[in-house]
Amino acid sequence: MKEIANSITEKIKKLISKIKNNKIDGITRRWLINIIGVIAILFLITFILSSVAIKNYYYNSVENIVSSGASDSAVSYFQNNIEKGNSLEESAAEFVDSYSLKKSTTIWIIDTKGKVILSSSGFSVEDQSMPDYDEAMQNEAGIARFVGRINRKEKIMALTKAIKDKNGAKIGAIRVMSNINEVDDQISTIRFMIFLMLLFVMVIIVFSNLFFIRSIIIPVSEINNATKLIAAGNLDVRIEKQYNDEIGDLADSINSMATDIAAADKMKNDFISTISHELRTPLTSIKGWGETLTLGNQDNVDELTKKGLQVIVSEAGRLEGFVEELLDFSRLQSGRMNLRLAKCDILAELEETLFTFRERAVREGYEVKYSIPETPSIANADANRLKQVFMNILDNALKYSRPGSRILVKADFIKRENNPFVRIAIADQGCGISAEDLPHVKEKFYKANVSVRGSGIGLAVTNEIVTLHGGTIDIDSEVGTGTLVTILLPIEEEN
Repeated sequence: MKEIANSITEKIKKLISKIKNNKIDGITRRWLINIIGVIAILFLITFILSSVAIKNYYYNSVENIVSSGASDSAVSYFQNNIEKGNSLEESAAEFVDSYSLKKSTTIWIIDTKGKVILSSSGFSVEDQSMPDYDEAMQNEAGIARFVGRINRKEKIMALTKAIKDKNGAKIGAIRVMSNINEVDDQISTIRFMIFLMLLFVMVIIVFSNLFFIRSIIIPVSEINNATKLIAAGNLDVRIEKQYNDEIGDLADSINSMATDIAAADKMKNDFISTISHELRTPLTSIKGWGETLTLGNQDNVDELTKKGLQVIVSEAGRLEGFVEELLDFSRLQSGRMNLRLAKCDILAELEETLFTFRERAVREGYEVKYSIPETPSIANADANRLKQVFMNILDNALKYSRPGSRILVKADFIKRENNPFVRIAIADQGCGISAEDLPHVKEKFYKANVSVRGSGIGLAVTNEIVTLHGGTIDIDSEVGTGTLVTILLPIEEEN
């Protein structure tokens, strides 16, 4: 029986341990804490009340037996015998011989000096502490009760009633005792049985309700995870319908929503791809003819026309770049952004990009400084896509900075987990990005500063290109100070 109780208690301990260690979270954890707390309090009250009731019942039963031994009729017997001239000792011998409760109790006849004249057990009694006798001989009622241990071993219940003569003077006492060790053992056994039963009921309640709540929590958790994936752009996620109830209806609604979003997203991507291809051809023609007219004989062309042709070429070029961004975005969305990998020197591509960019920056009033090692940084990469990454970040540094400020570029080599990487840091002294916007700047169509021209696509495409190369982009910025973009790209180990 104790083994069963220990096993159940161990299960409860493991459950509480899981709750404390946060292995059971959310609604389940709150519910378990509440239900275990309420049930434990109710069961504790029940256990205490039942224990008190059982103890009172058994002790009252013993007290009734003891009281029967020291009844008023027993006292009257001694009073009558003494009035007839018999001594206390003679009366005690006759009384003990006729005493009917010898099997369940022990009776002592005690004189006024506290000496036991006669015992129903037949053994002589040495002097010992008798609190109930002392109290009974002192109080007016002449009766007292005692429950406790004698000689720190045997636990007894004793009742002492004083014997009085016809004048009311106390001439001795009757003390009836009963061993209650066995009674306490029975009470302990019953208490343990009640505890075991309450513990068993508690375990059944907790685990049955835990099973029920898990049938709600697990589907809700799966729905929560699925919605997070959908929000992150994974529109192929579907939730398995487990129950034909409100949760099942919710799963169907989310699946239907995901299907509709996927269809709308495909339509959007198809439209972007189609319109980008349709715009590319006329823009190429406009830009080409504009450059042709600009480079042709302009002796007879007035200044306004020349300026108009320059604006046409410039804006056509800007629109062409925007169309290319849309095409890259379309490839990114449909998973068709592929790299044309070949052996190339990453830092050489960076330097070439900087050479082109530096002329434009100086022309617009910016200072560009860079420090690039001459050591080759060979990697299996797409050179054109890497140039696109560098140009995009440099272009952002230019757009978000004021004329007269500096753009700094530095490259070096580091190792991560014993693998070689080239680290490229590009810093500007521009307006910076707020702490609220910083986590979102690599998201598609997100613009931290709407006053600056741009589609909000470039950085998302840039991040995807770097990721496809096995690298990372980290952005650190402070409003009013500037922005630092750090690109990490894997390279081959030097021989």
